[in-house]
Amino acid sequence: MGSLDQMVAVVTGAGRGIGREHALLLAAEGAKVVVNDLGGAQDGTGSENTLAEQVVAEIKAAGGEAVANADDVADASGAENIIRTAVREFGRLDIVVNNAGILRDRVLVNLTDDDWDLVVRVNLRGTFLVTRAAGNHWRARSKAGEQVRASVINTSSESGVFGNPGQANYAAAKAAVASLTQVASKELARYGVRVNAILPQARTRLTESAFGDALAAKDGGFDRWDPANVSPFVAYLAGPACGITGEVFVVGGSRVQRVKPWERDREWKLQTEGRWTVADLEKAVAEAGIPQGEKWTANPDKGSK
Repeated sequence: MGSLDQMVAVVTGAGRGIGREHALLLAAEGAKVVVNDLGGAQDGTGSENTLAEQVVAEIKAAGGEAVANADDVADASGAENIIRTAVREFGRLDIVVNNAGILRDRVLVNLTDDDWDLVVRVNLRGTFLVTRAAGNHWRARSKAGEQVRASVINTSSESGVFGNPGQANYAAAKAAVASLTQVASKELARYGVRVNAILPQARTRLTESAFGDALAAKDGGFDRWDPANVSPFVAYLAGPACGITGEVFVVGGSRVQRVKPWERDREWKLQTEGRWTVADLEKAVAEAGIPQGEKWTANPDKGSK
């Protein structure tokens, strides 16, 4: 008996890396899994449908149930077909893990329009479209009188939440995924759906382009960066024993850590009567002792920076 017996899950980007590990563990915990993967390169180009089929074969060899799907998460009809595949093959849907993502790293001034558009398309639009399609499925079931108990787990990133130079497109998309998670959790709660997000810390083909072999497994001992370390918490968030929703967690190695959402800084607060003037703000900021960089002059003839 597994923690997810008789449940049906969709995992996007599940042909390799973290997504593959999610699919394998959810299946091992008893879920029937739709293994979605377009099979593209890390920059979003190309396709290789056999990746999803290989993971399905692994699941079936271990005694589980799974089907492959190669639809594009960032295409509206493709996203809807991913959800239809789950319902058609297994009769229902209980879990969505939005894991599909790509990278096109460049510093801001060198980012092309395509670099921006494609990364946002896959990471953000893809998460939105699949979640919307699943949400409509669950809403229909709820309105028909069924008690829905479903879960969405989105994949954000530390780059998105904390910012990482060289990844303006990826960080913007992943920050938006974290915010989308909070909004979706509030909107879908009425239909019995919980929505959370993870910031994975793991070795994947995406990290290899940024860190090379720095995260490679070392001989002996616990492999801190093994992507399989992330999946148990995903399985927990997906299961009936979890009541958490609207939260974001750093997950990797042996650690699970909640990330606080945006909050007002009670110490860095300026207040006046009526409207501020620029002069009064300059004085108030100086008196508050707020850290600042080097000041500069707006007159280029006097050495502005």
